[in-house]
Amino acid sequence: MEAFYSQSWCLCGLPFDVVDTSSAISALKRAIKEERPFFISTPNLNFLIAAQTDKAFRESVINSDLSVADGMPLIWMARLLKIPLPERVAGSNLMEALFAEKNGSPIRVYFFGGEPGAGERACQVINQANAGIRAVGHFCPGFGTIEAMSIDDIIDEINRHEIDFLIVALGARKGQAWIEKNRHRLKAPVISHLGAVINFFAGTVKRAPVWMQRIGLEWLWRILEEPSLWKRYFFDGLRFVKLLLVNVIPYAVWIRFNQKKLNETRPVVINTEEDDHNIKIYLIGACIDKTIAELRPVFKECVAKKKNILIDLQAVPVIDGAFLGLCLLLYKHLNEQGCQLSFQNINQQNKRIFRWNLVHFLIP
Repeated sequence: MEAFYSQSWCLCGLPFDVVDTSSAISALKRAIKEERPFFISTPNLNFLIAAQTDKAFRESVINSDLSVADGMPLIWMARLLKIPLPERVAGSNLMEALFAEKNGSPIRVYFFGGEPGAGERACQVINQANAGIRAVGHFCPGFGTIEAMSIDDIIDEINRHEIDFLIVALGARKGQAWIEKNRHRLKAPVISHLGAVINFFAGTVKRAPVWMQRIGLEWLWRILEEPSLWKRYFFDGLRFVKLLLVNVIPYAVWIRFNQKKLNETRPVVINTEEDDHNIKIYLIGACIDKTIAELRPVFKECVAKKKNILIDLQAVPVIDGAFLGLCLLLYKHLNEQGCQLSFQNINQQNKRIFRWNLVHFLIP
């Protein structure tokens, strides 16, 4: 459970790891080398909006082993909230970087999903190049249900290939749900839903110019390439404006008027009580990025005991997105064990911070 030592922040209800593209690639390669299951989520604005109303979709991101910000609007919001995400880490950029590598053994990729014929064409393009990835197969399951795409014959067909990186393209919600349902049955160590990657490699859709990506206009290019996307971008844009006005901007203003509280450096004091089924953790002091280092090994140790955890915040004057990101990691690991995370004695200020960060599902 080294995840408790990673720098993960909460942004609008989802966890985001503080990594750049190079660090994400290094983590991916370590998982391949160690043959360790590694689920990568690449939330963009569409993910963020969908997660507000779809619990299963939200939890698929929370359950990821790596969650990176794939979208400039997310980076802009992070900067407003002083969250130290270094850069946009797009799934397409990860694949382009892997493709461009020339040293070492190629990473074996398999495409699951996409339009009919796109996977085959993507494989041909990749294997015609002397690249850092090699396509070992593809499967187009059509447009059926998740259950129909999860039958033993399909899983067996995928598993008969030696795969390092399984790339899924079924549409964001269906793709994340399919991965959640099947990742424990799949032999490929690294799995991610990267919807447009197949089309980019197949050449059926072109990526936006780099300058458009950098200034956040990739959505406009995507509409020009795929006009059917306009409705999604339009409604996501409306919800984005609401998110800014109701959550992000009020929290950003609060942060700027409360810098003194957020500059505390004294480590949080931790006391615990335990019975047969529950662990109570009493925290004293500000629970913010600069103070929570001592909390990480405590969370790790408590999770290992497989008990429900109750966190008392009565003596905690202020929290921030780093503390909430750590709590989302705790929530993830407890869920995997069938255990619960709850909080008590939260002051009004901290309740507002929970709500602004859209993690009010963690509190009563």
